[in-house]
Amino acid sequence: MDRAYEDDETRQLVLDLGFVHIVPPESNRLDPWVYNWEMYWRRNEVERLFRRLKGFRRIFSRFEKLDVIFLGFLVFVLIVEAPR
Repeated sequence: MDRAYEDDETRQLVLDLGFVHIVPPESNRLDPWVYNWEMYWRRNEVERLFRRLKGFRRIFSRFEKLDVIFLGFLVFVLIVEAPR
């Protein structure tokens, strides 16, 4: 979920399905809720990782037919793109 989907109905659906709601409330909400900032930051890191992986056309298009070669290139990209 993202802030665009932080309305009351969507939030209640997430809670009913048993997921953890980690999106912070917008600043103009009358009844803001408590959220786990560290969990929200981890989620953002994962989203940024997938964005960087999509920059490699070979991964995005899945050129390799064998899983072993695809996984090898994926590991290579993760090593190259590791935070410095």
